[in-house]
Amino acid sequence: MPETSSEKSKAILVVEDDKFLRELISKRLRDEQFTVFESIDGEEAFKVLDKETVDLILLDIILPGVNGFEILKRLKEDPTIAHIPVMMLTNLGQKSDLERGKELGAEEYMVKAQYTPREIVERIKQLFVFSSRRRK
Repeated sequence: MPETSSEKSKAILVVEDDKFLRELISKRLRDEQFTVFESIDGEEAFKVLDKETVDLILLDIILPGVNGFEILKRLKEDPTIAHIPVMMLTNLGQKSDLERGKELGAEEYMVKAQYTPREIVERIKQLFVFSSRRRK
């Protein structure tokens, strides 16, 4: 029996420079049968996006080199990848940061300190369910 799109493993790019957190979230996602690609900065993220097709980008803001807001801006300006939903996952919890993320096109904005890795994964799963319902 062929796989339906809802049964197919979704691919997620985790852009996070904190090794412990990146590996923890990636492991949780893999445990939930997601395909996971990892990146520690924007340059590496765009290299992954040149080679792989992903269904969601989990993006930190404070990164070495270019920050997450600039990465998000570049993502949304590129018509080949602008459709990929982006979830900002950061320690920046100011209202102005949240508003900037939303203005630049983030689908979701979560403050790391307010959620456990399990809750982050659950929110990602909810996003995929919601987006598949919107397309029907």
